[in-house]
Amino acid sequence: MSDGAGEPPAGGRPPVTGEGVRIMVEYCKPCGFESAYLELANAVKEEYPEVEIESRLGGTGAFEIEINGQLVFSKLENGGFPYEKDIIEAIRRASNGEPLEKITKSRPPCTIL
Repeated sequence: MSDGAGEPPAGGRPPVTGEGVRIMVEYCKPCGFESAYLELANAVKEEYPEVEIESRLGGTGAFEIEINGQLVFSKLENGGFPYEKDIIEAIRRASNGEPLEKITKSRPPCTIL
């Protein structure tokens, strides 16, 4: 008799855990983007504790995000930062083995007047 442990929930699909998903965020520290990285890392870990998320220092203006080695977001191309919900959705897709698409929507960087 089964106790239900290890079985997929009703609907037949296992829960998405983010296991096996690796994220690399390259950011410009002198630009003050470390806080944006930490905010994103916290949001990702809250939603997907198993995801591996790392950072490395990048060039001026950089905030580039790779998931499993594929560039999915580039601040250098988009001019702003990603919406967390878009990154979370990309992680879900990667966890399910679905193809990743480049994220082109971005929120503008903060401007101090």
